[in-house]
Formats: sequence, C-alpha cells, structure tokens
Amino acid sequence: MQRLYDFLRRHPTWVDGFWAVILFGLSVLGGATVEEAQGTELPALTVPVVLLLSLVVALRRRMPERMLVLALVVGVAQLALDVATVPADFALLVIVYTVAAVGARWASRLALTAGLCAAPLAQLRWPSPQAGTVENVALSVILAVPFALAWVLGDSIRTRRAYFAQLEERAARLEKEREAQAKVAVAAERARIARELHDVVAHNVSVMVVQADGAAYVLDAAPDQAKKALETISTTGRQALAEMRRLLGVLRTGEHQEAGEYVPQPGLQQIEDLVEQCRESGLPVDFKVEGTSRELPRGVELTAYRIVQEALTNTRKHGGPHAGASVRLVYFDDGLGLLVEDDGKGAPHELYEEGGFDGQGHGLIGMRERVGMVGGTLDAGPRPGGGFRISALLPLKPAH
Repeated sequence: MQRLYDFLRRHPTWVDGFWAVILFGLSVLGGATVEEAQGTELPALTVPVVLLLSLVVALRRRMPERMLVLALVVGVAQLALDVATVPADFALLVIVYTVAAVGARWASRLALTAGLCAAPLAQLRWPSPQAGTVENVALSVILAVPFALAWVLGDSIRTRRAYFAQLEERAARLEKEREAQAKVAVAAERARIARELHDVVAHNVSVMVVQADGAAYVLDAAPDQAKKALETISTTGRQALAEMRRLLGVLRTGEHQEAGEYVPQPGLQQIEDLVEQCRESGLPVDFKVEGTSRELPRGVELTAYRIVQEALTNTRKHGGPHAGASVRLVYFDDGLGLLVEDDGKGAPHELYEEGGFDGQGHGLIGMRERVGMVGGTLDAGPRPGGGFRISALLPLKPAH
C-alpha cells in the first residue's frame, strides 16, 4: 500500500488523468441519459466541450495557467454556443482551486474573478423557468459560493506550503551556520590548546636550563647532585619532546600573546583549589583521589584540570539550583582516570552532540580536543538516574 501511495505521489498527472476519464464518462453518460429521457438530441458540441474540460482536469497540475485559460475559453464558448452545463463543468471548480494553490498570482486573481462570475452568467444564460427574478439572483449567489470556497482553500494551501518552505530554508540555513560555528569553535580551541601546550613545553625547557646550570655548578664539588640534575633534565626533556609531538599539526592563530600568558598552567595540585572555589560559590562537590598520587606530564595534568573545570562549570550552568557534584581522580600505572558526575537536571542533548544544536556546545568540543591531543578517550552524556556524567581516561604515553 505504501508503494502505491509513493507511486501516486511521484506521478500526480496519472492520478489527474484517471479522474479526467471518470469525469468524461459521467458527463457523456449523463448527457445520453438526459437525451433519452427528454427525447431530445445531444448537441454536437457537447462532446468536444466535455473532452476539453476533462483535459483541463488531467493537466491542471502540469500547466495550471494554460489550463485556466483553456477552461475560460471553453466556458465562454458554452455561453456563446448555447451548450448547457454538464457534469464536466466541475473542472472549472477544480482549476480555480489548483491555480489558487500552485499557479501564478495573476492567474490566481483571474481564477477568483472568473469563478465568481461563472454562476451568475450561467444563471442569466439558462434561467430556471419556474423561478422568479429574486430566486434566480439568490441561486446565482449560492452557486458562486463553491468557487469562492475553492479559491480560499487553494490560497490557504499555497500559504501553508510557502510557510513550510520558509521553515525548511531557515532550518537548512541554521544547520549551515551551526556547522560553520562548530568549525570555528574547533579551530579556536585548537589554537588555544596550542598556546597552552606551548606554555607547558616552555616551562619544561626552563626547568631543564635551570637544572643544567645547577649541574654545571656542582659537577666537581658534588657529582651525585649533578647526576640527579642530569636525570631530571633527561626526564623533563622526554616530557617536552612528547608535548612537542602532540603539538605538531595543530594550527596556530599567529596572534600575539600577552606577556601574562607565558606561565605554567594549572595541574592536578590545583584541582583541589578549584573544588574549594566551587564549594564557596554554593556548589557541593565531593572530591576523592584513588591510587598513588604522583607527578604526571604537564600536558596530562593540564588536560585533567581543564576537564574538571569545564565539567563543574557545566554543572553550575545546567544542573539547577540544588545540584551537587562529585569528582574522582584515579591514578593507574599507565594513565589517569577522571570521573565527574552531578545529580542536577543535566545539559540538553544538543549541547554534547556534535557541538550543540545552536553551535554553543564549545566547552565539550574543547574537552574532546584536549583529550585527543594526549591520546585519551572521553565519554560525556546524561546519567540513567538523572544528571550528567563525564568520564575520561588519559594514558601516559612514553616519549620515543
């Protein structure tokens, strides 16, 4: 059944042609029945008139303006040649609706005018012998009503289609704008990540310089301290190389950074301060650390800090006034696990799926970019029991 419906929608002219054949048959059979009942002959022009009006129905959606003109010509010919009304004249009503719905504006106005004039002209040409003048006028007005209703219905369909077309165009435009905003957000976030990683690398290099200077100073007097300094230089250098490798491929904006930006970025030690700030602002936060705490690469610590920061910010924004949050840091042998949950209302679905419906989900875009930079994984979404959950695993990849 669905296939038949789809076929009919793809071939509207076939449907109109079917009804045109039905209308032609009813008109010819009806005229023949009246001829037999009244003992009169069917006018010779009746069949061509019926055929042309049936053609109007068959091609009404393919050529609405031309079929309107054809219908008007046939109607005028009926009046001039005294061809009485037949069931095929129903095509006039159909073409008025069609032109009002899909035709040009000039054709729509012409169809309304012709439809309102058709009934009075027909009543004047073939008045009812049993009715007086007042009855004929009233009958003309009554017969004009269907034409007016057909035009109003068609014009309403036109307005509705135009409204839906406008909505579709607007939705498509918003979709393009959302994609453009998401791309801009990703590019901006990549540039910001590049700046922050640059700060981390610069910090590591400065540590190496200080350690190298110290090792050179105590090389003769305290060889053990010099050896320890060299080991620190080696470890720090490996971390710096790892950060530089992750930095490759990230586009920089080329903008001049302010002097205040070139400072070591926050790490895991500052997460507790961040949690305390959230508590002071009125957001209850439960903070726990599992595993053996130790120093991690600066890029991993910075990523962990930013994820917790953004997650708690989202809780304050979307969780509601009575929301609470929990933060878990889990130290593994080969990585760091993060789990941030809240029991609030949770963020809308559009804010964590592909950058947001309106392109404003840039915080979670930033999380994914950061986690991707350190080769980790991120899972963000609503909790089954309500609220929001963010889980991340940040591996400790050795530098090669």
